[in-house]
Amino acid sequence: MTASRALRGTGDVSPETLKKVRLAAQQIGYVGNPLAASLSGKRSGLIGVVVPSVSNIVFAEVLAGIADGLDGSGLQPVFGVTDYDETREAELIQSMLAWHPAALIVAGLDQPDATRNLLQRADIPIVQIMDTDGDPVDVCIGFSHRDAGREMAGALLARGARRMAYIGSSHALDTRARKRFAGFETRLNEAAQTFFDIQFVDGPSTATVGRGLTEQVLSDDPAIDAIYYSNDDLAIGGAYHCIAHGLSVGQDIHLAGFNGLEITKTLPVGLATTLTPRRQIGSKSVEMALAGLQKNAPLGPKRVTLQTQLLLPD
Repeated sequence: MTASRALRGTGDVSPETLKKVRLAAQQIGYVGNPLAASLSGKRSGLIGVVVPSVSNIVFAEVLAGIADGLDGSGLQPVFGVTDYDETREAELIQSMLAWHPAALIVAGLDQPDATRNLLQRADIPIVQIMDTDGDPVDVCIGFSHRDAGREMAGALLARGARRMAYIGSSHALDTRARKRFAGFETRLNEAAQTFFDIQFVDGPSTATVGRGLTEQVLSDDPAIDAIYYSNDDLAIGGAYHCIAHGLSVGQDIHLAGFNGLEITKTLPVGLATTLTPRRQIGSKSVEMALAGLQKNAPLGPKRVTLQTQLLLPD
């Protein structure tokens, strides 16, 4: 019993005994099983994290923020990747809940009703991240994608752009990109403008895809004077097409992406983009999850809105 209390960090164990028990555990290679222990209790020491991708630098930075926030908490993150698949997301959430996690951090607010029901019945802190355009199960942390789209449209209109196109990928699955598109289009309509070309492609967002679609758009309509991309990866490809064909970005044509990736600063031309607080979202999500654990009750419905920053080339 003394060894158990020492290894679990509970109960009255003297420093000398604690040191002896831990040394003995180290010598025999003993590793506790918190999952098994959670079966007899209500919760384990795990924080479930469900994101659509880890290959995308955006979510890699979110995960880094989550790791920062959990440092020293005694809790461990367990990550699941959905690949923007709603069925996969539901399976991951159901599997994680079976492990009795202390809390769940889930990307997005637009889960199907069956998945939302799982989250609502979980009886643990639920933190939905990256979006505030919707109704959170408990707490959501992020920013308005609709507002980000509106803001970029307004900035391009102010720079004289009138014949605009849109290039996006995976719109059927990426609800947040759809919201940005909707916000941008709404602002255009308010100015009695519209998109002159819209190109969607299934599959991942890459510079190669962006370059190819930019070539297609400008081949179909050389008078296009601005292109809004669903993210910076596509916009970077568009920039390389323009460079290769002698188009002056910022004069002949405006290019705008989303996320404010560091790599955009290395380009020989200026891209407009929206800088998002990715790492802060990750660390703040842990802060809210820990607050819910301390309160031992839901914190919401509650929205925590963080600021984005519009970056425009000179």
